[in-house]
Amino acid sequence: MAEKTNAIRLIQQAKLVYREIFYEFDGSDSIGLHAASTIGIPAEQVFKTLVARGDRNGIQVFCIPACCELDLKKAAKVSNNKKIELVAVKDLLNLTGYIRGGCSPIGMKKQFATVIDETATLFDKIYVSAGVRGMMLGINPDELLDYVGAKFADVTFVE
Repeated sequence: MAEKTNAIRLIQQAKLVYREIFYEFDGSDSIGLHAASTIGIPAEQVFKTLVARGDRNGIQVFCIPACCELDLKKAAKVSNNKKIELVAVKDLLNLTGYIRGGCSPIGMKKQFATVIDETATLFDKIYVSAGVRGMMLGINPDELLDYVGAKFADVTFVE
């Protein structure tokens, strides 16, 4: 039996419907794309969690499809910042309690302003990290939005 992560514990306490999916983590740079192909879910439906720092409003969290990149101009505008940049990987654990490849929008050390790319609304279920590498959780995007106090917005571009 796999470990119960903080994200899974919180989802269970909230009595939200979810699905756990496990995959073999390979350490590649394209963690989200690798996870999507390994679990057989379209990359548009697997969301990576990115953490950024805005010049006005501090730490911001963005959940975007694995096949897309964060558009920093759109992200800054949506989060009421003039400028925004991704936090360094070395700062991720201290800020969120999660490491790269296992960063979940659920159960971070603090509740940060969160934006989920609006394409999530196209699906009944999206997949986000369950808080460790090699484990995803599938959840209804509206329930995720409500649970983490997020908003939907267009914050991506496709490379």
